[in-house]
Amino acid sequence: MKTVCFILGTRPETIKLYPIIKVFNNKFKLHIIHTGQHYDYSMQGQFFKDLGIKPSIFLNLNTKMHSRKIFIHKLANRLTKTFLELKPDFIINQGDTDSVKSSVIAFNKVKKKINSKLVHIEAGIRSFDKKMPEENNRIFADKYSDYLFAPTMIAKKNLLKEKISSKKIFVVGNSISDSIKMFFKNKKKKINYFYLTLHRVETIKIKKRLIETLRTLIDISSELKIKIIFPAHPRTKKIISSLKINNLKIIKIIKPCSYKKSLTYINNSKLVITDSGGLQEEACILKTPCVTIRKNTERPETLKISSNFLTGYNKKKIRQGIFKMIRQRPIWKHPYGQNVSKKILSIILKDAKYK
Repeated sequence: MKTVCFILGTRPETIKLYPIIKVFNNKFKLHIIHTGQHYDYSMQGQFFKDLGIKPSIFLNLNTKMHSRKIFIHKLANRLTKTFLELKPDFIINQGDTDSVKSSVIAFNKVKKKINSKLVHIEAGIRSFDKKMPEENNRIFADKYSDYLFAPTMIAKKNLLKEKISSKKIFVVGNSISDSIKMFFKNKKKKINYFYLTLHRVETIKIKKRLIETLRTLIDISSELKIKIIFPAHPRTKKIISSLKINNLKIIKIIKPCSYKKSLTYINNSKLVITDSGGLQEEACILKTPCVTIRKNTERPETLKISSNFLTGYNKKKIRQGIFKMIRQRPIWKHPYGQNVSKKILSIILKDAKYK
Protein backbone atom coordinates (compact mmCIF):
# COMPACT_ATOMS: atom_id res chain seq x y z
CA MET A 1 0.00 0.00 0.00
CA LYS A 2 1.35 3.38 -0.98
CA THR A 3 1.87 6.18 1.54
CA VAL A 4 0.39 9.67 1.79
CA CYS A 5 1.50 12.49 4.09
CA PHE A 6 -1.08 15.15 4.91
CA ILE A 7 0.52 18.34 6.23
CA LEU A 8 -1.67 20.55 8.40
CA GLY A 9 -1.15 23.05 11.18
CA THR A 10 -4.12 25.40 11.23
CA ARG A 11 -7.85 25.18 11.71
CA PRO A 12 -8.79 25.89 8.06
CA GLU A 13 -6.40 23.21 6.83
CA THR A 14 -7.87 20.69 9.26
CA ILE A 15 -11.44 21.49 8.20
CA LYS A 16 -10.77 21.28 4.48
CA LEU A 17 -8.51 18.24 4.60
CA TYR A 18 -10.80 16.20 6.85
CA PRO A 19 -13.17 14.87 4.13
CA ILE A 20 -10.17 14.14 1.90
CA ILE A 21 -8.41 12.26 4.67
CA LYS A 22 -11.58 10.24 5.21
CA VAL A 23 -11.88 9.07 1.59
CA PHE A 24 -8.13 8.39 1.32
CA ASN A 25 -8.09 6.34 4.52
CA ASN A 26 -8.72 2.89 3.08
CA LYS A 27 -6.74 3.42 -0.12
CA PHE A 28 -3.39 4.55 1.31
CA LYS A 29 -1.28 4.31 4.40
CA LEU A 30 -1.76 7.75 5.94
CA HIS A 31 0.54 9.95 8.00
CA ILE A 32 -1.19 13.06 9.34
CA ILE A 33 1.57 15.51 10.25
CA HIS A 34 0.60 18.40 12.50
CA THR A 35 3.09 21.25 12.44
CA GLY A 36 1.77 23.04 15.53
CA GLN A 37 1.22 26.33 13.69
CA HIS A 38 -2.03 26.92 15.60
CA TYR A 39 -1.00 26.34 19.18
CA ASP A 40 -4.12 27.35 21.17
CA TYR A 41 -6.40 24.41 22.07
CA SER A 42 -9.55 26.38 21.26
CA MET A 43 -8.14 27.22 17.83
CA GLN A 44 -6.99 23.72 16.86
CA GLY A 45 -7.30 21.05 19.56
CA GLN A 46 -11.05 21.54 19.82
CA PHE A 47 -11.34 20.99 16.08
CA PHE A 48 -9.42 17.72 16.25
CA LYS A 49 -11.88 16.60 18.90
CA ASP A 50 -14.90 17.70 16.83
CA LEU A 51 -13.66 16.09 13.62
CA GLY A 52 -12.17 12.96 15.15
CA ILE A 53 -8.72 13.55 13.65
CA LYS A 54 -5.68 12.29 15.50
CA PRO A 55 -2.33 13.37 14.02
CA SER A 56 0.18 10.54 13.77
CA ILE A 57 3.08 13.00 14.01
CA PHE A 58 3.00 16.22 16.02
CA LEU A 59 6.02 18.44 15.39
CA ASN A 60 5.11 20.89 18.17
CA LEU A 61 6.34 24.05 16.46
CA ASN A 62 4.25 27.23 16.58
CA THR A 63 4.22 30.90 15.74
CA LYS A 64 3.82 31.95 19.37
CA MET A 65 7.31 30.76 20.25
CA HIS A 66 8.96 31.71 16.95
CA SER A 67 8.88 34.48 14.37
CA ARG A 68 7.51 33.52 10.94
CA LYS A 69 11.01 33.29 9.47
CA ILE A 70 12.31 31.02 12.24
CA PHE A 71 9.12 28.93 12.24
CA ILE A 72 9.40 28.27 8.50
CA HIS A 73 13.12 27.44 8.75
CA LYS A 74 12.70 25.05 11.69
CA LEU A 75 9.61 23.39 10.24
CA ALA A 76 11.20 22.89 6.81
CA ASN A 77 14.16 21.15 8.48
CA ARG A 78 11.89 18.92 10.56
CA LEU A 79 9.75 18.02 7.55
CA THR A 80 12.84 17.27 5.47
CA LYS A 81 13.89 14.65 8.03
CA THR A 82 10.33 13.31 8.26
CA PHE A 83 9.95 12.93 4.49
CA LEU A 84 13.29 11.15 4.21
CA GLU A 85 12.21 8.76 6.94
CA LEU A 86 8.68 8.07 5.67
CA LYS A 87 9.39 8.23 1.91
CA PRO A 88 5.77 9.08 1.08
CA ASP A 89 4.41 8.56 -2.42
CA PHE A 90 2.31 11.73 -2.11
CA ILE A 91 2.71 14.84 0.05
CA ILE A 92 -0.58 16.73 0.30
CA ASN A 93 -0.80 20.41 1.22
CA GLN A 94 -3.90 22.58 1.45
CA GLY A 95 -4.14 26.33 1.02
CA ASP A 96 -1.70 29.09 1.79
CA THR A 97 -0.19 28.79 5.27
CA ASP A 98 3.41 28.89 6.41
CA SER A 99 3.05 25.15 7.04
CA VAL A 100 2.41 24.75 3.29
CA LYS A 101 5.45 26.85 2.41
CA SER A 102 7.65 24.82 4.77
CA SER A 103 6.37 21.57 3.29
CA VAL A 104 7.22 22.72 -0.24
CA ILE A 105 10.72 23.78 0.85
CA ALA A 106 11.23 20.37 2.45
CA PHE A 107 9.91 18.56 -0.64
CA ASN A 108 12.36 20.42 -2.87
CA LYS A 109 15.21 19.31 -0.63
CA VAL A 110 14.29 15.63 -0.82
CA LYS A 111 12.59 15.14 -4.20
CA LYS A 112 15.75 13.77 -5.82
CA LYS A 113 16.18 11.29 -2.99
CA ILE A 114 12.63 9.95 -2.69
CA ASN A 115 10.03 9.13 -5.33
CA SER A 116 7.29 11.46 -4.14
CA LYS A 117 4.66 13.70 -5.77
CA LEU A 118 3.62 17.07 -4.34
CA VAL A 119 -0.12 17.83 -4.25
CA HIS A 120 -1.65 21.27 -3.71
CA ILE A 121 -5.33 21.48 -2.86
CA GLU A 122 -7.05 24.84 -3.42
CA ALA A 123 -4.51 25.76 -6.08
CA GLY A 124 -4.68 28.86 -8.22
CA ILE A 125 -6.67 31.24 -6.06
CA ARG A 126 -5.17 34.73 -6.13
CA SER A 127 -5.72 38.06 -4.38
CA PHE A 128 -2.99 39.65 -6.55
CA ASP A 129 -1.62 41.30 -3.42
CA LYS A 130 1.94 40.12 -2.83
CA LYS A 131 2.12 42.03 0.45
CA MET A 132 0.07 39.16 1.86
CA PRO A 133 2.19 36.20 3.05
CA GLU A 134 -0.65 33.90 2.03
CA GLU A 135 -0.46 35.05 -1.58
CA ASN A 136 3.25 34.32 -1.83
CA ASN A 137 2.75 30.94 -0.15
CA ARG A 138 0.08 29.98 -2.70
CA ILE A 139 2.21 30.97 -5.66
CA PHE A 140 5.19 29.09 -4.23
CA ALA A 141 3.17 25.91 -3.65
CA ASP A 142 1.62 26.00 -7.12
CA LYS A 143 5.00 26.49 -8.79
CA TYR A 144 6.45 23.24 -7.45
CA SER A 145 3.40 20.96 -7.18
CA ASP A 146 2.82 17.96 -9.42
CA TYR A 147 -0.96 17.96 -8.94
CA LEU A 148 -2.85 21.23 -8.66
CA PHE A 149 -6.48 20.89 -7.60
CA ALA A 150 -8.19 24.18 -8.47
CA PRO A 151 -11.57 25.02 -6.94
CA THR A 152 -12.94 26.92 -9.97
CA MET A 153 -12.20 27.81 -13.58
CA ILE A 154 -11.08 31.27 -12.42
CA ALA A 155 -8.36 29.58 -10.36
CA LYS A 156 -7.33 27.43 -13.32
CA LYS A 157 -7.01 30.50 -15.55
CA ASN A 158 -4.74 32.10 -12.94
CA LEU A 159 -2.48 29.05 -13.07
CA LEU A 160 -2.38 29.00 -16.85
CA LYS A 161 -1.37 32.67 -16.87
CA GLU A 162 1.56 31.67 -14.65
CA LYS A 163 2.69 29.18 -17.33
CA ILE A 164 1.80 26.09 -15.32
CA SER A 165 1.09 23.07 -17.51
CA SER A 166 -2.60 22.37 -17.99
CA LYS A 167 -1.79 18.65 -17.56
CA LYS A 168 -1.13 19.28 -13.87
CA ILE A 169 -4.34 21.26 -13.24
CA PHE A 170 -7.69 19.71 -12.25
CA VAL A 171 -10.80 21.77 -11.54
CA VAL A 172 -12.61 19.86 -8.79
CA GLY A 173 -14.38 22.40 -6.55
CA ASN A 174 -13.51 23.16 -2.94
CA SER A 175 -13.53 20.49 -0.25
CA ILE A 176 -15.17 22.94 2.18
CA SER A 177 -18.45 21.98 0.50
CA ASP A 178 -17.84 18.37 1.57
CA SER A 179 -16.98 19.44 5.12
CA ILE A 180 -20.18 21.45 5.46
CA LYS A 181 -22.28 18.61 4.07
CA MET A 182 -20.70 16.13 6.49
CA PHE A 183 -20.99 18.22 9.63
CA PHE A 184 -23.99 20.49 9.20
CA LYS A 185 -27.60 19.41 8.75
CA ASN A 186 -29.49 22.30 10.40
CA LYS A 187 -32.22 24.17 8.59
CA LYS A 188 -31.89 27.90 8.10
CA LYS A 189 -33.22 29.88 11.06
CA LYS A 190 -32.56 33.59 10.75
CA ILE A 191 -31.85 35.33 14.08
CA ASN A 192 -31.22 39.03 14.57
CA TYR A 193 -27.42 39.16 14.77
CA PHE A 194 -24.35 39.66 12.61
CA TYR A 195 -21.49 37.18 12.79
CA LEU A 196 -18.08 38.85 12.81
CA THR A 197 -14.54 37.55 12.46
CA LEU A 198 -11.36 39.63 12.14
CA HIS A 199 -7.92 38.08 12.33
CA ARG A 200 -5.65 39.13 9.47
CA VAL A 201 -2.46 40.99 10.27
CA GLU A 202 -3.36 43.83 7.90
CA THR A 203 -6.63 44.28 9.82
CA ILE A 204 -5.66 43.96 13.47
CA LYS A 205 -2.07 45.22 13.58
CA ILE A 206 -2.87 48.68 12.18
CA LYS A 207 -4.61 50.21 15.21
CA LYS A 208 -6.16 53.15 13.40
CA ARG A 209 -7.71 50.76 10.89
CA LEU A 210 -8.98 48.36 13.56
CA ILE A 211 -10.46 51.16 15.68
CA GLU A 212 -12.23 52.69 12.67
CA THR A 213 -13.66 49.31 11.68
CA LEU A 214 -14.93 48.46 15.18
CA ARG A 215 -16.41 51.93 15.72
CA THR A 216 -18.23 51.68 12.40
CA LEU A 217 -19.66 48.28 13.34
CA ILE A 218 -20.68 49.53 16.81
CA ASP A 219 -22.52 52.49 15.26
CA ILE A 220 -24.35 50.24 12.78
CA SER A 221 -25.22 47.76 15.54
CA SER A 222 -26.76 50.56 17.61
CA GLU A 223 -28.54 52.06 14.61
CA LEU A 224 -30.11 48.77 13.50
CA LYS A 225 -30.58 47.45 17.04
CA ILE A 226 -28.82 44.25 16.08
CA LYS A 227 -26.15 42.45 18.09
CA ILE A 228 -22.78 41.38 16.76
CA ILE A 229 -21.24 38.06 17.80
CA PHE A 230 -17.46 37.95 17.47
CA PRO A 231 -15.47 34.75 18.20
CA ALA A 232 -12.05 36.35 18.61
CA HIS A 233 -8.64 34.77 18.17
CA PRO A 234 -6.70 35.12 21.47
CA ARG A 235 -4.23 37.45 19.75
CA THR A 236 -7.03 39.62 18.38
CA LYS A 237 -8.81 39.77 21.75
CA LYS A 238 -5.62 40.94 23.43
CA ILE A 239 -5.12 43.73 20.90
CA ILE A 240 -8.75 44.88 21.11
CA SER A 241 -8.66 44.97 24.93
CA SER A 242 -5.80 47.47 24.73
CA LEU A 243 -7.82 49.92 22.60
CA LYS A 244 -9.97 52.75 23.90
CA ILE A 245 -13.29 52.29 22.09
CA ASN A 246 -16.61 53.55 23.45
CA ASN A 247 -19.48 51.07 23.70
CA LEU A 248 -17.24 48.12 22.82
CA LYS A 249 -19.50 45.90 24.93
CA ILE A 250 -22.11 46.16 22.17
CA ILE A 251 -19.97 43.61 20.33
CA LYS A 252 -20.28 40.26 22.08
CA ILE A 253 -16.75 38.83 22.08
CA ILE A 254 -16.70 35.08 22.65
CA LYS A 255 -14.03 32.37 22.59
CA PRO A 256 -13.30 30.56 19.31
CA CYS A 257 -15.97 27.91 18.92
CA SER A 258 -16.28 24.44 17.47
CA TYR A 259 -16.64 23.99 13.74
CA LYS A 260 -20.26 22.94 13.96
CA LYS A 261 -21.06 25.87 16.26
CA SER A 262 -19.33 28.24 13.86
CA LEU A 263 -21.42 26.91 10.97
CA THR A 264 -24.57 27.34 13.08
CA TYR A 265 -23.68 30.97 13.73
CA ILE A 266 -23.01 31.57 10.02
CA ASN A 267 -26.19 29.79 8.95
CA ASN A 268 -28.50 31.61 11.35
CA SER A 269 -27.02 35.11 11.13
CA LYS A 270 -28.49 37.88 9.02
CA LEU A 271 -25.01 38.74 7.76
CA VAL A 272 -21.41 37.55 8.00
CA ILE A 273 -18.76 40.27 8.34
CA THR A 274 -15.23 38.96 7.96
CA ASP A 275 -11.68 39.27 6.69
CA SER A 276 -11.39 35.48 6.38
CA GLY A 277 -11.15 33.68 3.07
CA GLY A 278 -12.82 30.52 4.34
CA LEU A 279 -15.84 32.30 5.80
CA GLN A 280 -16.54 33.91 2.43
CA GLU A 281 -16.90 30.37 1.06
CA GLU A 282 -18.91 29.02 4.00
CA ALA A 283 -21.33 31.96 3.97
CA CYS A 284 -21.77 31.53 0.22
CA ILE A 285 -22.53 27.80 0.54
CA LEU A 286 -24.92 28.35 3.47
CA LYS A 287 -26.64 31.21 1.60
CA THR A 288 -25.86 33.89 4.16
CA PRO A 289 -24.87 37.29 2.69
CA CYS A 290 -21.28 38.30 3.42
CA VAL A 291 -19.35 41.56 3.75
CA THR A 292 -15.57 41.21 3.46
CA ILE A 293 -13.50 43.90 5.15
CA ARG A 294 -10.41 43.71 2.99
CA LYS A 295 -8.97 45.52 -0.01
CA ASN A 296 -8.99 42.36 -2.11
CA THR A 297 -10.23 38.80 -2.13
CA GLU A 298 -8.98 35.53 -3.58
CA ARG A 299 -12.62 34.41 -3.79
CA PRO A 300 -13.81 36.56 -6.76
CA GLU A 301 -16.48 33.97 -7.55
CA THR A 302 -18.43 35.20 -4.51
CA LEU A 303 -18.38 38.77 -5.81
CA LYS A 304 -19.45 37.61 -9.26
CA ILE A 305 -22.58 35.89 -7.92
CA SER A 306 -23.30 38.70 -5.40
CA SER A 307 -23.06 36.59 -2.27
CA ASN A 308 -20.23 38.83 -1.04
CA PHE A 309 -19.37 42.55 -0.96
CA LEU A 310 -15.79 43.83 -0.71
CA THR A 311 -15.39 47.04 1.30
CA GLY A 312 -11.76 47.74 2.07
CA TYR A 313 -11.34 49.66 5.34
CA ASN A 314 -13.29 52.77 4.46
CA LYS A 315 -16.12 53.65 6.86
CA LYS A 316 -18.54 54.71 4.11
CA LYS A 317 -17.80 51.60 2.08
CA ILE A 318 -18.31 49.32 5.10
CA ARG A 319 -21.67 50.97 5.77
CA GLN A 320 -22.62 50.70 2.10
CA GLY A 321 -21.73 47.01 2.04
CA ILE A 322 -23.65 46.13 5.19
CA PHE A 323 -26.82 48.00 4.23
CA LYS A 324 -26.71 46.53 0.73
CA MET A 325 -26.13 42.92 1.79
CA ILE A 326 -28.75 42.78 4.57
CA ARG A 327 -31.28 43.37 1.78
CA GLN A 328 -29.69 40.80 -0.53
CA ARG A 329 -31.82 37.77 -1.35
CA PRO A 330 -29.78 34.51 -1.25
CA ILE A 331 -30.72 33.30 -4.73
CA TRP A 332 -27.20 32.50 -5.88
CA LYS A 333 -25.86 29.03 -6.61
CA HIS A 334 -22.53 28.43 -4.94
CA PRO A 335 -19.55 27.64 -7.23
CA TYR A 336 -17.68 25.17 -5.01
CA GLY A 337 -19.00 21.85 -6.26
CA GLN A 338 -19.94 18.58 -4.55
CA ASN A 339 -18.14 15.33 -3.77
CA VAL A 340 -14.86 17.17 -4.20
CA SER A 341 -12.87 14.77 -2.03
CA LYS A 342 -13.92 11.76 -4.11
CA LYS A 343 -12.91 13.60 -7.29
CA ILE A 344 -9.45 14.27 -5.85
CA LEU A 345 -9.10 10.63 -4.77
CA SER A 346 -10.18 9.38 -8.19
CA ILE A 347 -7.60 11.51 -9.99
CA ILE A 348 -4.77 10.50 -7.66
CA LEU A 349 -5.69 6.82 -7.91
CA LYS A 350 -5.94 6.96 -11.70
CA ASP A 351 -2.71 8.84 -12.23
CA ALA A 352 -0.92 6.65 -9.69
CA LYS A 353 -2.08 3.63 -11.76
CA TYR A 354 -4.21 2.20 -8.99
CA LYS A 355 -7.28 0.05 -9.58
